[in-house]
Amino acid sequence: MFSALARPAGAALRRSFSTSAQNNAKVAVLGASGGIGQPLSLLLKNSPLVSRLTLYDIAHTPGVAADLSHIETRATVKGYLGPEQLPDCLKGCDVVVIPAGVPRKPGMTRDDLFNTNATIVATLTAACAQHCPEAMICIISNPVNSTIPITAEVFKKHGVYNPDKIFGVTTLDIVRANTFVAELKGLDPARVNVPVIGGHAGKTIIPVISQCTPKVDFPQDQLTTLTGRIQEAGTEVVKAKAGAGSATLSMAYAGARFVFSLLDAMNGKEGVVECSFVKSQETDCPYFSTPLLLGVSSI
Repeated sequence: MFSALARPAGAALRRSFSTSAQNNAKVAVLGASGGIGQPLSLLLKNSPLVSRLTLYDIAHTPGVAADLSHIETRATVKGYLGPEQLPDCLKGCDVVVIPAGVPRKPGMTRDDLFNTNATIVATLTAACAQHCPEAMICIISNPVNSTIPITAEVFKKHGVYNPDKIFGVTTLDIVRANTFVAELKGLDPARVNVPVIGGHAGKTIIPVISQCTPKVDFPQDQLTTLTGRIQEAGTEVVKAKAGAGSATLSMAYAGARFVFSLLDAMNGKEGVVECSFVKSQETDCPYFSTPLLLGVSSI
C-alpha cells in the first residue's frame, strides 16, 4: 500500500507501495476511443511493461482494439463497449487510466467541463472501486482539481479509499514547462526538469523555475511571461485548433509518461519522481500537486 512520509526540505514527497506487477502489468484505459484515449492506448501498447491492455468506451472500442492488436508488441489488447462490459474490462487491473470526458472548446474554462465530466468520472471510478479496488487510479479527465476529490469521495463511499492510490495526472504541465524553458535557453528538453506544483488549471499551476534542473535564470519580465504561458498553454492549443479540440496528443504523451513512471516504480526501480495532484498535507489545501518519490514498500 502507499504511505505518505514527511518530506524533507527540497525533496519529493514519498509514495511507497506493495505490488505484484513485475513487468507484467494489466492496464485499462477508460475513454479509449477519444482524442486522448487513442494515442494514449497506442503508447501503452508499445511499452514492454504492459502485458494486457483493456480499452473501454461507449463507442468504437472494438475497432480501436482490433487496430492496436495488429502491432507487434507483447501486450494483448481487448476492447469493451458500454456499461455492461465495464466490469470485465476492469477485473484484475493493476493500473486504470481515465481520460474520458468532453474536451474543452474555444471560450470554455475547465470549470465549464465540470457538470458533464464530474458525472462521467463518478460513474467510472465507482466501477473501479467495485471491480479493481486495489488498482492505481490515474485521472486525466478535467477539471483535475475537481475530479480527484470526486474520485476520493466515490472510493470512500464504497469503503475502499486509499489516498495513495489515486493520482491526478498533471504531467502535461511539467512537459510544457520543460519544453518552453528549453526553447528559451537552447537546451535539450529531454534534459530539463521543471517541478510544477499546485493544481491543474490557470493560476493554480505553479512552475517552480527556481528549482529547474539544470539551473536557469530569467529576467523578471521574461519569467512572468513564461509562467503565464505555462499556465495558459491549454488555452493556446484550444485556440490553435479553432474548435476542433483541445490538447490530445501532448496529453496522451504526458499521461503515458506518468503511467510508465508508475510501472517502473511498481517494478522496483528507485528514484522515480513525478509530480501529481494528490491528497496532501503539504499545504492548507486538502489536495495539492507536488513531486512524488514513487517506490516499492517493504511492508
